[in-house]
Amino acid sequence: MPPQKKLLKYSLVAAVLMVAAAGAKIYFFLSHAAPAYLSSPAVIGDLQDTVLATGTVKALRQVSVGAQVSGQIKALHVTLGDHVKQNQPIAEIDSVTQRNALHAAEADLVDTRAQLNAARADAQQKELAFKRQQTMYAQDASSRESYEQAEAAMESSRANVTALVAQIDKNTIAVDMAKANLGYTRILAPIDGVVVALVAQQGQTVNSNQATPTIIKLARMDTVTIKTQISEADVTRVKAGQKVFFTILGEPDRRYYTTLRAIEPAPDSILQDETSSSNASAGTTASAIYYNGLLDMPNADGKLRISMTAQVNIVLGEAKHAVLIPATALGKRDQDGRYAVRVLDQGGNAQPRKIRVGLNTNANVQVLEGLNAGERVVTGEAAGGAGAPGGPRAIRF
Repeated sequence: MPPQKKLLKYSLVAAVLMVAAAGAKIYFFLSHAAPAYLSSPAVIGDLQDTVLATGTVKALRQVSVGAQVSGQIKALHVTLGDHVKQNQPIAEIDSVTQRNALHAAEADLVDTRAQLNAARADAQQKELAFKRQQTMYAQDASSRESYEQAEAAMESSRANVTALVAQIDKNTIAVDMAKANLGYTRILAPIDGVVVALVAQQGQTVNSNQATPTIIKLARMDTVTIKTQISEADVTRVKAGQKVFFTILGEPDRRYYTTLRAIEPAPDSILQDETSSSNASAGTTASAIYYNGLLDMPNADGKLRISMTAQVNIVLGEAKHAVLIPATALGKRDQDGRYAVRVLDQGGNAQPRKIRVGLNTNANVQVLEGLNAGERVVTGEAAGGAGAPGGPRAIRF
């Protein structure tokens, strides 16, 4: 074979070997580069650990003002939304029946008093007659029978006086009751408040013999109470006095701040009859249990209204200007309470480190020691990522 052809053959073989070597290098080395890290910086911020609950706005105090006597409503002095003061007239019921009953009771009292005066005079006369018979009997000037008759007449007259005194007391009570019933025909506001409902109208007849009829509903709205439902899973973590903020649907960007006043010891289901509730639960699955938390809020501007829905956040703990990292960056917890994290160095390599944490909301974590603001922590690894020949590549957020 000529030398030129041999040289060309050797050159082709060398080129093929070089291409094969380069391919092998790419396949065996570059395709298995280190994974790319997902990372996030440690930042300075505020953190709150809260319990989320749903509440309903209620009046601080609400009273159903009703009629204690029967009759027609002759006048209604308030309208819906009126602000009233305590003892302000609200309504008047036709008082003819109650006024006549008072006159009758007063007449019975006068009659009984007259009977008492007559009975006392009779008792005095019977007592004098008995004393005469007593003197005559002692001198054998009267019979035993006459003496005993005089004594019995005196005792009978005294008993009649006692009975009439008791009847006067009874008639006096009847007069007082009649006066009270007459007073009930003029209905006054029991508290300061706002008329939130007109149940009865002028001209309507109310009957108090069957049930106390409600005429209006009066509520104090200068301060409202938010009755919030706290699940049994969260109620053990909350207590009276904790900071609370809430929003309403009409103003989702405005926060109302207050404190938790109290937590009711039992759910609303305790108000149901135990027998009926046990029978109802026998054929159904157990429902969620909620306990009522109560919080008060001043309402000078009147924006908070009865039955509004409130999104309530009960603050369990908070940290201001703290170093924060995502909760996904936390690794295993040691016996001393510290957590393992991986921190990226300047070359993008993950270095293990131990940190101590405070609040943990399962989204973000407060770092107490072991990490400075600005350092990046590894939150995960990107599957199938390729790094540069010099080492792993960090994906920054």
